[in-house]
Amino acid sequence: MDSRHFDVDPIATSRRCIRRCSNDHLVYPPSPSPSSPGTPTSSGSVPGPTCSTEATTLELDSLPYRNYFYSDCHSASQVVVTSPEPNSNLTVIGPRIIVAWPGGNSGIIVYFKPEDGVNGTLGINLVNSTSSSPLSPIYNDSEGGNATVGISTQVEFNASAVLSVAILGSIRTIRDFVEGPSLLRDEIQGALNYSSVDNGVEISRIWLDNITTTTISLSGQDQSIRLDNTTVTLPAGTYTFNASYNYPQLTALSAEEVLSPSSADLITQSPDQTTSLSFLSYTTKLTAGAWRFLTYFGRDSMIAALLLEPVLSTGEGGALEAVIAGVLERVNMTDGSVCHEETIGDYATWLNLQNNITSTAPLCDYKMIDTDYFLPVLMEHYFLQNTEGSSRTSDFLAKISTIFPENANLTYGELAQISANKIVTTSAPFAAPGNQTVDNLIHLKPNEIVGEWRDSTYGLGGGKIPFDVNAALVPAALRSIAKLATAGILDFNTTLVDEYAQVWEDSTLEFFEISIPVETARQRVEKYTSSSETEGLVSQSSTIDSDVVFYGLALDGNNDLSNVAVMNTDTCFHLFMLNTTNQTQLTSFVNATANSIRRRFPAGLMTDVGMLVANPAYGENPIYAANWTTNAYHGTVVWSWQLAMMAKGLELQLSRCSSDAAPDFCGDESVHGNVKTAYNALWDVIDANADNLSTEVWSWTYDAANDKFDYIDLGGLPPPAGVSPTESNIVQLWSLTFLAVKRDEGLR
Repeated sequence: MDSRHFDVDPIATSRRCIRRCSNDHLVYPPSPSPSSPGTPTSSGSVPGPTCSTEATTLELDSLPYRNYFYSDCHSASQVVVTSPEPNSNLTVIGPRIIVAWPGGNSGIIVYFKPEDGVNGTLGINLVNSTSSSPLSPIYNDSEGGNATVGISTQVEFNASAVLSVAILGSIRTIRDFVEGPSLLRDEIQGALNYSSVDNGVEISRIWLDNITTTTISLSGQDQSIRLDNTTVTLPAGTYTFNASYNYPQLTALSAEEVLSPSSADLITQSPDQTTSLSFLSYTTKLTAGAWRFLTYFGRDSMIAALLLEPVLSTGEGGALEAVIAGVLERVNMTDGSVCHEETIGDYATWLNLQNNITSTAPLCDYKMIDTDYFLPVLMEHYFLQNTEGSSRTSDFLAKISTIFPENANLTYGELAQISANKIVTTSAPFAAPGNQTVDNLIHLKPNEIVGEWRDSTYGLGGGKIPFDVNAALVPAALRSIAKLATAGILDFNTTLVDEYAQVWEDSTLEFFEISIPVETARQRVEKYTSSSETEGLVSQSSTIDSDVVFYGLALDGNNDLSNVAVMNTDTCFHLFMLNTTNQTQLTSFVNATANSIRRRFPAGLMTDVGMLVANPAYGENPIYAANWTTNAYHGTVVWSWQLAMMAKGLELQLSRCSSDAAPDFCGDESVHGNVKTAYNALWDVIDANADNLSTEVWSWTYDAANDKFDYIDLGGLPPPAGVSPTESNIVQLWSLTFLAVKRDEGLR
């Protein structure tokens, strides 16, 4: 992944400006005084209040995707230019431009095709301006209300092009098209207005709120752009491309503001990563990823906060409180569920209309079951383990919820109690004497096929009882609730909740454990490779020197899979979030996890491009190999944050060996050595792939001649049959956690 950083002053990345609120909505500052000039600039801006600091710009490339970021005190924009490379799969890669804005999770997408119809011949790219960055800001507050903000750039076409599709409004609407069956909605597309402007064409759309307008335009030096009804044709050349809208903006956290003072050196040490973190961070929430997830995602923000905790800012206005507040604001006060993803902006209005409700009110997706359990763990870390967090407990928890009308007049403390009530209540049946049965484990919600982080069609293989939730998240949350109750933050019988946690810790792993005799294991990986579409893949069966033990992804899967026998990385949750005390079980668990990590795929999870999150080679049913593939979102692919959590989890378990109550595995030379070997093998591959770590997810191709796995962007592969294509975000919040997760050199 190539990156270019254009910050005029890499330290001065603050984006603060004076803002005000009206009716709980953010609006821009007053228009400039009459003495200020008011003539639009070439980029469509009308000069207004200037920013006191330099804009921050960044370019990150993962070809065929080029990503450009621009942030100043007025707004933040991301531009993604996709142009086919010589080796691109033209069934999934075509010329297009995306502009994404965090405000309202909004954006535009425009597709182009060659006028001559020869697929693959049209190339597009942005041209640098005199400021060395391709992007310039659009800012116009002369109309009153919310200012119009956006970007202007120069786009070069190498051949004559036709604008084939334009979507203006919500990123969710754009994702429905890109990731779905090319879905275009009449009520959205029918509102597009095409018009000729000086030497060019403009396309605009008034949102369903009848207030907000999104506008794009293309213009040249002459009248060569042709508009015929809704068909736009552009001869080869360079054109000014503008994209803007007038929606309330978020207040960004600069790199200095999102990081703790003691971590400020990271701004110069890791400028791309800290700039990316700042682009995703705001005073009211941290957003999940760019471009596809520029909004609140509860699971993502809390996992990121737990891993980034050592470097994030604390106190009022800090990043950690933004995460916790963002989660508490969106708790379902009826049943205590934590919001997985918010729906805001134009898409919220559209969804409300589907329910015959005329409203722009935000909505939340509560179908995930795992997100609930991260909240008490994060609260424990901040309010009990962090000095500044402890001092902020009373003031923070006394705050009144303001975002969702349903939660009006409820304090953060009350919402935290409501959420914790759900966890304790739903965990009680399994914890009761003699009730440790499959039926009493935590299941996905009725009629749902997803419910935790592997939230794609085949992520859990249809399993309804996920390993990570039951074997790690439930007991970890119960431990934290007990501690918060002891501190008086929550109201529970601490002894009882701790007893629940102990039962969940000790009694859940056995339901998911899979043990395959050594000879059978060898036969299965050899069968997997012989039938694999990956030509020449080495089975690595000779490295299997003992029975293979791992923990299934989930119970009660599709195709009569009682235990979804896919080797996986979800053991990282158990390592990172729990310090279990069942010694026999712990020794077996850490040893099995270490074996999975250090063995090379398909005998284990390790490849040259990272640790795979799934390995179906040990599944006897052919459905395993068919569903967990290199082009599947949760298939035989690499997720950056899983690398980070596994590395930190192994480190935490190994660090227990230096305590007064060292676990038994520390005294077992074979097991302890195996865990250290796995830790270092993992860090070796993390270091070798440092250029890719900020990316959401990536895949691989195989060089049989050299027995080598090579990096490829997931979006560069055609999707599995019957599944919509999925791109990887170039920047993902929880993929920036290596800013805090570092190798312990003492464990080499």
